[in-house]
Amino acid sequence: MRPFDPRLLAVAPAARRPVVAVAVVGVLQGVATVATAFALAAVVVAVVDGTPVGAPAGWLVALLGARSALGWAAERSAARAGVEVTAALRRALLEHWLRVPAERRPDPDRGATLAGQGVATVEPYAARFLPALVAGAVVPVLALAALVWVDPVSALVVALTLPLLPAFAALIGAATRDETQRRWRALSSLAGHFTDVVRGLPTLVGYGRAERQVEVVAEVSGAHRRATMRTLRLAFLSSAALELLASISVAIVAVTVGLRLTHGTLDLGTGLLAILLAPEAYWPIRRVGAEFHAAADGAEAVADALDELTTPSVGATTPAATPTTADAIGVRLRGVEYSYPGASVRVLRGLDLDAGPGLTVLTGPSGAGKSTVLELVAGLRTPGAGTVRAGRAHLVTQRPFLPAGTVRDALRLGNDAPDADLWAALRRVGLDGFVAGLPAVLDTPLGDEGVGFSAGQRARVALARASLSTAPVLLVDEPTAHLDGPGAAAVHDLLVELAERRAVLVVTHRPELVALADRHVSLDHRAAQAPA
Repeated sequence: MRPFDPRLLAVAPAARRPVVAVAVVGVLQGVATVATAFALAAVVVAVVDGTPVGAPAGWLVALLGARSALGWAAERSAARAGVEVTAALRRALLEHWLRVPAERRPDPDRGATLAGQGVATVEPYAARFLPALVAGAVVPVLALAALVWVDPVSALVVALTLPLLPAFAALIGAATRDETQRRWRALSSLAGHFTDVVRGLPTLVGYGRAERQVEVVAEVSGAHRRATMRTLRLAFLSSAALELLASISVAIVAVTVGLRLTHGTLDLGTGLLAILLAPEAYWPIRRVGAEFHAAADGAEAVADALDELTTPSVGATTPAATPTTADAIGVRLRGVEYSYPGASVRVLRGLDLDAGPGLTVLTGPSGAGKSTVLELVAGLRTPGAGTVRAGRAHLVTQRPFLPAGTVRDALRLGNDAPDADLWAALRRVGLDGFVAGLPAVLDTPLGDEGVGFSAGQRARVALARASLSTAPVLLVDEPTAHLDGPGAAAVHDLLVELAERRAVLVVTHRPELVALADRHVSLDHRAAQAPA
């Protein structure tokens, strides 16, 4: 976990501009801070000496106004950086996971935690910690350089004591890093367990085991709470230690300045400048330490996200499921083997499959790897051995994705078909009457994942969308699992119609569809059979 990882700017280019803006404003604020100290000292000296104060007062007012404007710009640029860095990182993660094969994606629970709550913690990291980091790198250097020019003795005191702050901050930060990592693991465990409980709640209720999960969730939540409290204790300890060191260091500078003023070896202007500049050398580092604890979760999330994004997507010796040509109508698998990540048993072994133009059905017992074959052909998974060659494919899964938009948006996902074609596609799957009866027809909004439609209706919307695709290969997984007899017959007729001009590969348990197929491949026997 680094304070700032340069890989962030490489993997999320959209984050470059706001981060650079934060850095530029931070440098300007540092210059204005040092200049204000000179102007304020000049005003005080002028008042004490009885000389005109107009010029130094004018400079002081102008610099205070500039600092106010820079403070406003810093707040705006920091807020914008927080939003844009968060959005850019989340977008980069999702695009990366969509590009890589399924076996190179993280566990769904960990991925959801990282892209959701994890990336959300990046906003305070970018909006508060990064500006503090820039100030901590620039302002102390400027203040020390000014002190060397004005009062070398005070500069020597600051130079000797200033390294103590980052040293103690690094020591406490290492402990904070370890505690934050433990807290992050506890949060991931809690999120994953809670997700599993929600998914399996109907089964748990059916077997009378739901109450037991209350204790388990409470136990995992307690572990997360204890990890959080340990992190907070370290944060308070760090702030107290840095404040104490900075206060002692500034007091040493003040004492040396006071003694020299008393003995007449130092003039008032120089002493004032030394006392005004010394705190500015320590304050940015104290702020970095405080903001680091507030943004520790964000720094950990950035590190995890960048590790995900910089992991090679495909190994050098791993065969990839790439199409021969985008318009090739057919699928060809030779000697394909596949094992799920972490599993020792191969779900597919030496599979050969040919699916040319026409309707090919794939059958077999549950767990035989039927859905895996479709994902291999679609390029979502990479075979462990063998070759997969196919044209551009459109995949319809058992749980098809419907965006949280309108019915029209769901049908136009991946195409720009006019409304007339949308209605024709709905008519083919027997859903036109239902959609016509909706309050806003095609403009009727859908909830997340098609909330508002039944499982069978969502499947038919996905098939209607597939019929509008121009992909020469259509992959369909159990299209009639949630349909009654008439609905299933309409879908069968649509698949036969589409197979006249495409290669259609369908996973099914329906004997009616097997009877309509041009080819039948049974994973149980690994042999192609002619339809009965």
